[in-house]
Amino acid sequence: MELTIENLGRRYGNQWALRQLSLRCGPGMLGLVGPNGAGKTTLMRMLVTLLEPTEGTIRWDGQDTRAHGEALREALGYLPQEFGIYREFTGRQFLRYLAAMKGLPKDLAKRRVDEVLELVNLERVADRKLTTYSGGAKQRLGIAQALLNDPELLIVDEPTAGLDPAERVRFRTLLASLTTNRIVMLSTHIIGDVEAVASRLVILQEGRMLADTTPEAILASTAGKVWSVTTDQATAMQLQATYQVSAMIHQPNGVLLRLISPGRPHEAATVVEPSLEDAYLLATGKQEVSA
Repeated sequence: MELTIENLGRRYGNQWALRQLSLRCGPGMLGLVGPNGAGKTTLMRMLVTLLEPTEGTIRWDGQDTRAHGEALREALGYLPQEFGIYREFTGRQFLRYLAAMKGLPKDLAKRRVDEVLELVNLERVADRKLTTYSGGAKQRLGIAQALLNDPELLIVDEPTAGLDPAERVRFRTLLASLTTNRIVMLSTHIIGDVEAVASRLVILQEGRMLADTTPEAILASTAGKVWSVTTDQATAMQLQATYQVSAMIHQPNGVLLRLISPGRPHEAATVVEPSLEDAYLLATGKQEVSA
């Protein structure tokens, strides 16, 4: 199985949301990251044939999806960023309904519903109304519906947004378990999600691909460029205005800063091990502060 993207672009009026994107994807997990507005959702919607590209091609196993979109859709599982549910249904009823919509034969649909409920650990609540489900349970149900046809290509768009930390970890673990003999594309702006599960990292910024790399490679390129220093409030504000800051923590003895810079930003600064978030900020040139 192979997904090939060549010089892909999408324009809305005079504005390009995505331009000149080329990728070749085989089995495994690809993390697609970038700030809001980078073009991630536009790319997802073109890949699942909900949007027509303005330029370029998408091929599934060598076939252009413009002419052979059905072949891709048969192999596709999709969890969109906004996943709607039918509040009057139970989890099991909802999945059986969607299996029928996907055209699964009745006997196969019943078996697959039972299998995916077990896979996402929802058997105990399968016969409860969806109104009783937590945010994490609803997202696991979203993955369950995407897996009903046992897809070779699984695309998930911002799946952990709004989940609490424990639910996010459980969901990431579930995604990581689904990569055998399957292409999984995870679109997110939460760098920790990619760091935990993806072996390949694609960074989008302002509609273009900034990097196609691995977490290990981008961390290696950031080594020696992340610094830690504790200083007074006034100096901290000066450093913040000059350098990229990935963390600012107010402590009794001063302000602890985590700074990204090729050279030593302050005489008292010491080099620390970079995180993937540090590497992402260095690559995109964006300054984000967590206090």
